[in-house]
Amino acid sequence: MTENKEIGTTEIDDKKKPSHIVYLVKNRDDKAVFQKVGALWPHKDGKGFSQSLEFFDWDIRLLIRENK
Repeated sequence: MTENKEIGTTEIDDKKKPSHIVYLVKNRDDKAVFQKVGALWPHKDGKGFSQSLEFFDWDIRLLIRENK
């Protein structure tokens, strides 16, 4: 768990199924091809998400919070 007065509690339960899946959309021969590249989990305080992205040999974790 990460706690900061500016962003609040960003705790997530990584063992739970993600609430959203992230796709990279490529156009190939005038058709959209969807490639799964990550997942999104809501924070326990309901004010943001943690996002995991895996593509191009990168393993990236993003923190998304509501704008105050």
